[in-house]
Amino acid sequence: MYVPDHFREDRPEVLAGAVRRIGFATLITTGLEANHLPMLLEGNVLRGHVARANPVWKSGDGAALAIFLGPHAYVSPSWYPSKAEAGKAVPTWNYITVHARGAIKWVQDADWLHAHVAALSDAHEAGRPAPWTIGEAPETYIATMLRGIVGFELTIETLEGKYKLSQNRDEADREGVRQAFAREGRTDLSGLMDKP
Repeated sequence: MYVPDHFREDRPEVLAGAVRRIGFATLITTGLEANHLPMLLEGNVLRGHVARANPVWKSGDGAALAIFLGPHAYVSPSWYPSKAEAGKAVPTWNYITVHARGAIKWVQDADWLHAHVAALSDAHEAGRPAPWTIGEAPETYIATMLRGIVGFELTIETLEGKYKLSQNRDEADREGVRQAFAREGRTDLSGLMDKP
């Protein structure tokens, strides 16, 4: 991924936080196979699963790339105060993305799959008034469902982030974009622009 220095985000805690918040990635494996999947980050390992009917796991262990795309939106040149002065502005797109590269291994162990699905459900049910748990479904049903998936662990070797949030503009233009996002209800992006 092309990352100019002013858009580079390399703080591990910021990147891990983004991966956890986004929680959904495009997994690219051998042969440029792309699958869109929820994942959990545990330490430096991404865990997820695919349908057993999906042939991607049959290509075996190897290299993989998980791309987490966070909030993104169009940026109008009319949001830049500098446009009113010189007219020199064009549209662009602001976004954050995190790329996790590493070795992937496929997992078919029933205990591992059960623990993974429980952890994935727990993570996404947290904070709900009545969170669902895997224990609410009949064990035989869960066992049948688990036979229909194959898990994976992607051990992260590199984590790269790009936070393109108008850092290449002067402070007035950057503030114009931040305010426009806030007006449009895009607090996901305006809030990111508030942070150092």
